[in-house]
Amino acid sequence: GIGRPMLVSNHLPAGKDIILHSENGVLGMGAVATGPEADPDYVNAGKQSITLRNGAALFHHADSFSMIRGGHIDICILGAFQVSEQGDLANWRTMDETAIPAVGGAMDLAVGAKQVFIMMEHLTKDGESKLVRSCSYPLTAARVVTRVYTDLATLEVTEKGFKVVDRVVGLSHEELESISKLIIQEE
Repeated sequence: GIGRPMLVSNHLPAGKDIILHSENGVLGMGAVATGPEADPDYVNAGKQSITLRNGAALFHHADSFSMIRGGHIDICILGAFQVSEQGDLANWRTMDETAIPAVGGAMDLAVGAKQVFIMMEHLTKDGESKLVRSCSYPLTAARVVTRVYTDLATLEVTEKGFKVVDRVVGLSHEELESISKLIIQEE
């Protein structure tokens, strides 16, 4: 996904066999490339120059979407405007008339991946929670989100709503619920 998810490639633990896929046709994507290692022909979905890991493959984006739509992606990491307690995802349009709607491959990724992780700030610029009872923005996909990573907490989506996995040091469970304006299951 575009935004915060593009940072994941820079923080993979050494010694783990993790193969990153980018929807524009890369399998075996490495960290973001800078300086002389940046090649304009090797980019991620956000148009950032990237490195390639040993054994990487480049292919047509139609083949990439066949992988996505065929259920061959284990975990998809996307950004979001809202995530509901049921795991509904809204990440392509806020109804702001000055913003251009841009679904890209998010709908395909959200329904094609085995798990959908969201990386986002917990609050909007106006201080509203992006975790909601029900999405007020158009849905990208219904009941697909399995985990949410925000700047305040990590939460799982369960049949009973959000459940805390972890939260920042110094933030109590009660404060997290107050900020989120939701009842959240404790760890």
